[in-house]
Amino acid sequence: MSLRLVHPVHRATHRIGLYLDDLRERGLTQGEAHILAMLAHSRRANVADLHRGLAHKRSTLTSILDRLAARGLITRAVGETDRRTFVVRPTAKGRRLAQRVQRHLSALERAVARRVNATDIKRFIKVVTALEQEAHQRVGSRRARSNRKRKKAAL
Repeated sequence: MSLRLVHPVHRATHRIGLYLDDLRERGLTQGEAHILAMLAHSRRANVADLHRGLAHKRSTLTSILDRLAARGLITRAVGETDRRTFVVRPTAKGRRLAQRVQRHLSALERAVARRVNATDIKRFIKVVTALEQEAHQRVGSRRARSNRKRKKAAL
C-alpha cells in the first residue's frame, strides 16, 4: 500500500524548498528561510519559541542560528529576564531578507487559497496536525522506553 499522507506532505515540503530557491538568496536553506519568516512577524524570539514553531532538533536549530548569525542576519543575546535562554533578533539586513521570505511564502499561500476553500484548509490543517502529533508522540514514547532500558541496565 502506498503512503497516502506522508509522501504527499514530504513532496510538498520539498517543492516549498524549491520555491524558496526562487528568492535567489545564495546559500539560504529552507530551515533558515522558515526561521527568518517567523522573525518577520515577531522581530524577536527566544530559542524555545523557534523550537516550538519549527520542531527542529535543538542541535539542528542551533546550527541554523549559527549560520544565520555568521551571515550577519541575526543576533543572539542572553535573555534579560531568563538568563538560561537566548533571544534571537534579526539585524537590519536580516529584517529585509525576512520580509522578502515572508512575502514570497505569503504569495504561495494566497495562490493556494484561491484554489481551495476554507473548509479544505481547515481539514488540511487537521490532517497535518494529526501527522505531526502522532510522529512526535511515537518518537517521544520510543525515547522514553529507550531511557528506561538504559536506566535498568545501569542498575
